[in-house]
Amino acid sequence: MPKGIYRNRYSIGAACLLLLVISGIAWAKGSVSSHDPVPVDYSCQVDADCVVKDVGNCCGYYPACVNVSAKTDPKGVQAQCEKDGMGSVCGFEEIQSCSCVEQRCVSAGSSLAQ
Repeated sequence: MPKGIYRNRYSIGAACLLLLVISGIAWAKGSVSSHDPVPVDYSCQVDADCVVKDVGNCCGYYPACVNVSAKTDPKGVQAQCEKDGMGSVCGFEEIQSCSCVEQRCVSAGSSLAQ
C-alpha cells in the first residue's frame, strides 16, 4: 500500500482516540449522557448535601460528588454502554471530599487514579 493510506489510517485512529478522551472529559465534568439510565442529582445547598458515590461510566467504576440522596445505577450505565457498543478511556478522579459550589456538588480535593 502507498504511504498515504497508512498515514490516513493512523490519522483516523488518532481522531477516534481524541474523541474518546474528549467524551471522557465531558463525562468527568458531570455532563448529561445518553448512557445514564438514572438521572443523577448533583444539586445542593450546603457542603453536607454532597457525598461521593459510584455513578459508573463506560469503563466501569466512576466516583462523583452527588447529592446525598441521589440514586445512581452504575451497572445500568455499564449495560447501556455495552448495548450501544461504547467504550471509554479508563481512569478516574480519586475524590477526597466534596463541596457545594453554585448549588452543584463538585470535587473539593482529588487525585487522578487509573
